[in-house]
Amino acid sequence: MKILLAVDGSDYTIKAVDFLITHFDSFKNATELHLLHVKLPIPAGLAGGRVHELLGQTVIDSYYKEEAERILAPAEELLLAAGIPFQSHYRVGDVAEEIRLYASKSMIDMIVIGSHGLGAIRSLVMGSVATKVLATTMPIPVLIVR
Repeated sequence: MKILLAVDGSDYTIKAVDFLITHFDSFKNATELHLLHVKLPIPAGLAGGRVHELLGQTVIDSYYKEEAERILAPAEELLLAAGIPFQSHYRVGDVAEEIRLYASKSMIDMIVIGSHGLGAIRSLVMGSVATKVLATTMPIPVLIVR
């Protein structure tokens, strides 16, 4: 079984990690645990639409990598301390879409994601990554931890 844990750096991610650690024995067939952080792209309109030209792709790529490492680190530390092996990855793009693409390409069997627990009205107006993942990752099961 391949499990994908979506990591956004929030307390809800840590709750999802704690859940996986506590229940890892239930996933005895979990041969792979993948951590995935998705960074939204730097808006193209910054600096008059010249942000890539001004900074250069190398600087931008370095920023994405460093931010992903910083956000993944707390989850990685907890899993290392628990002796649970994992792979860490990051992508840049629309969060729900990148989770869906990664899960599909990596043949993930289950997605675990922390939910911020937005109220009903706020969810309707703003949406949520968890809701979008649920709507787009069929038939992959999604476990939402709150």
